[in-house]
Amino acid sequence: RIFVLGIGFFTLCFLMTSLGGQFSAKRLGDSPFTIRTEVMGALESRGVLRRMSDMLEMLMKRMDILARLENSTDFHKGDEARFPLDRFQPAAGLMERIQAIAQNVSDIAIKVDQILRNSLLNGKGMEGRRDQCEVPRDPKYPDCAGKVEWMRARWTSDPCYAFFGVDGTECSFLIYLSEVEWFCPPLPWRNRTVAVPSPPPPPRAQAAFRRDLARLLELIGTGKESLSFMKKRIRHLAQQWLRAARRLEQKLAGRQRDQKHILIHIGFLTEESGDVFSPRVLKGGPLGEMVQWADILAALFVLGHSLRVTVSLKELQSHLGVPPGRGNCPLTSPLPFDLIYTDYHGLQQMKQHMGLSFKKYRCRVRVIDTFGTEPAYNHEEYATLRGYRTNWGYWNLQPAQFMTMFPHTPDNSFMGFVSEELNQTERQLIKANKVSSMAVVYGKEASIWKGKEKFLAILNKYMEIHGTVYYETQRPPEVPAFVKNHGLLPQHEFQQLLRKAKLFIGFGFPYEGPAPLEAIANGCVFLQARFNPPHSSLNHEFFRGKPTSREATGTTVFQVSSQHPYAEDFIGKPHVWTVDYNNSEEFEAAIKTIMRTQVDPYLPYEYTCEGMLERIHAYIQHQDFCTTSSLPPSPKTKSPAMQSPPSPLALSPNATHLVWSPSAGRAPQAWPPLASLQAWVSEPQHTCTETCRRHGLVCEPTFFRFLNKEEVFLQLSIACDSTEYEMNHLYPAVAENVRECYLQKEPLLFSCAGYNPKYRRLCPCRDFRPGQVALCRDCL
Repeated sequence: RIFVLGIGFFTLCFLMTSLGGQFSAKRLGDSPFTIRTEVMGALESRGVLRRMSDMLEMLMKRMDILARLENSTDFHKGDEARFPLDRFQPAAGLMERIQAIAQNVSDIAIKVDQILRNSLLNGKGMEGRRDQCEVPRDPKYPDCAGKVEWMRARWTSDPCYAFFGVDGTECSFLIYLSEVEWFCPPLPWRNRTVAVPSPPPPPRAQAAFRRDLARLLELIGTGKESLSFMKKRIRHLAQQWLRAARRLEQKLAGRQRDQKHILIHIGFLTEESGDVFSPRVLKGGPLGEMVQWADILAALFVLGHSLRVTVSLKELQSHLGVPPGRGNCPLTSPLPFDLIYTDYHGLQQMKQHMGLSFKKYRCRVRVIDTFGTEPAYNHEEYATLRGYRTNWGYWNLQPAQFMTMFPHTPDNSFMGFVSEELNQTERQLIKANKVSSMAVVYGKEASIWKGKEKFLAILNKYMEIHGTVYYETQRPPEVPAFVKNHGLLPQHEFQQLLRKAKLFIGFGFPYEGPAPLEAIANGCVFLQARFNPPHSSLNHEFFRGKPTSREATGTTVFQVSSQHPYAEDFIGKPHVWTVDYNNSEEFEAAIKTIMRTQVDPYLPYEYTCEGMLERIHAYIQHQDFCTTSSLPPSPKTKSPAMQSPPSPLALSPNATHLVWSPSAGRAPQAWPPLASLQAWVSEPQHTCTETCRRHGLVCEPTFFRFLNKEEVFLQLSIACDSTEYEMNHLYPAVAENVRECYLQKEPLLFSCAGYNPKYRRLCPCRDFRPGQVALCRDCL
């Protein structure tokens, strides 16, 4: 009996396991090919069910025979006959139960057989659909046929297609192109769950200013000299960052700030880009980029945002959710970051590995770009047609997504870096210990000193010259014997050298680095060469290939007229002297004057920790490149019945320019606020950058869309015999000699840079905060 009960229990367990597996095999979203494979396995289970049913029937018959034999033997034992009969009654009940189980197994086998037959018929129908898939002709998906043709020829070129289920059949192409990418319409026979309204997202966590940078140092990681340099800098400036954060927190007065999830990918430090910087950190190589990245990391962390830091391609792929393969497929899940800070190397890596997702998410990218990218170089089609194409341009980003080290052009966002601030005691010590006859040369690489013997000989007549040129065993021959060379110094020792020196002198290279600002902040006078003609991509090898022309205008503003244009134009005398080094008399006279001039340490507010925190806070809270504003329709597309709304601009009281009208009603949502807008007309030889600067203002490219209208010309009393919409980075503008007016057709080409003698440009200007050119007065 125990044996028979065991057989029955085993049979039931087998049935539950087998049938459970079969009914769970067909899942929503499975392809016909998967169903077909699992059905074949189910056919074997059906055979097992039949065999189990036969075994139970055979057991029942044998039990019946044994019971009869036992009953016949016990019947001849007289008084003992009742006991065998009592024993037989439970056996008879057990046989009834086994018989019922056998019948149930038989019924289940029949039902399973019916289910499996239907599954096979459906599988054959799916297989037929698989073989009969045709490319849909849907006008809403005009690229579908071309993409299918491309997949036929190249689906094996990247393993990521197989990862998403592509197997070379037409149906697999269409499934991929409709469900992973979006070039084809959904297939009607595909299993799709009914769209359920997603619950509203939970409220975002609020950013809180941090008081400790230890966690940031862990996030940066180890293993590279460049990372060690950045961590040392962050530690050195930690207290200044924390004090600046407290001051900014007081300014914001408890204002709510959403915490952003931010990925920082430093592409130039990855092995795939060559990482030429890390090996040169200890050999006098350029440190400007690493100084800026260290300060960006510190600012973002102190502001309270959630950070991830990567310096390897593998980590980048992991954080983004890149599918296995060569980067032709989209990401496997939505991008988990609100913002991504990277450089041109990282931008290229992201494009190579994000597939179509790069185009979808590129509005979240911020590109740290030392020298800037002008709109004419950024727009791919325009750059190709007009000869502005370079190795680094044509990304079709919003120009303000590029973030520069200095405010070269308002078209880009000014990111900057920080220099160390001095307290009052330190300032007094510097003034007391300055050596008026001591000079330090700007240049850690021996090649910078080559050919500078003439300048050095003149300087040596008046000052003791110090250098910080890297060398391993022998003194570099380019450095004259009368120069006291300290070799490459740690940052704090270099600061001490600057605090004693009177003069910090540059020989024309490197361009626009952080060292001159550090020298000026430590009480030095910075002496640099004037370039005649100014350097640009048109005449100098260093700038050739960079996505900026830095063309000359009526003045020297923002072109490379010296080694450090920012120091020349935004700081100037007495802290900065720019002279013609080819004129020995001018050079010598400047040295004599500098030795007699008393200067205090000076640091522009925008290069303090607080100034940088202000900028980055404002950018994160207000810059949104994922929602675009449309241009008004061109005259050719306007309906005759359409009437332009009244202009929100009005003439200023002195009738020289336009301002935002107080009677315009509620201003459109814009940042910077429209109350700061002023519209001026340039002179023929001036860029909008220079035009605004001449009026004590800053060009603001986000305001171009409010000027890009016919009625603005009329309000400024500009007569237009014709008005055309065209792609040109100088528009909107007027050619007054022929009374032709031009409006901008492509918003990405709105630009404060550039001029042409035949045009007068419409220029959008704004005010700015004292010491903070990147922000208007009400922008914080």
